[in-house]
Amino acid sequence: MSEHEATPEERTDAQAGADSGAEPTVEELQAQLEAARKQAEEEHEALLRARAEIENMRRRHEQEIEKAHKYALERFAQELLPVVDSLEMGVEAAGSENATLEKVREGTELTLKMLLNVLDKFGIQAVHPHGEPFNPELHQAMSMQESAEHAPNTVMNVMQKGYTLNERLIRPAMVVVSKQAEGGETKEKGGKIDEQA
Repeated sequence: MSEHEATPEERTDAQAGADSGAEPTVEELQAQLEAARKQAEEEHEALLRARAEIENMRRRHEQEIEKAHKYALERFAQELLPVVDSLEMGVEAAGSENATLEKVREGTELTLKMLLNVLDKFGIQAVHPHGEPFNPELHQAMSMQESAEHAPNTVMNVMQKGYTLNERLIRPAMVVVSKQAEGGETKEKGGKIDEQA
């Protein structure tokens, strides 16, 4: 048994030498070395090119994200500009000599309608829950009042509308919520229910 067992590479080299019948010459070894160096250089250059391309892609991606953040509201702003124009015309018209309260109100209502259309176009919806059951996910209770006219935990009054953006809450509606009246009777769906019974 020999002290040194040949590795698979050494066995392959030995077999190749045995197959050819002779040891490779210095020139052949130098040619193989040169070919290996050339291949290593080509692979190194390919690696450098791949790294440069990845770095360029990363930079382009960062620039696109930066532009997206910077100009994300451009369309929204363009849609709001006519509303601003309408408000400016309304302020100017309100200051004229022949301005009437009715004309100012009419102009204000038209401008509000324009604004609401813009908000709707961009997925912003009002939360106006008057008469609905209180929902802590959409409503913020500012106070509770006894009421014989409303079922307990019903929104009796909306102090300020809430808003959602694409169904995600951006501001809760501020509401007044009913609670059971002292007498214990509560009106529900057109009839009275005696909670004490």
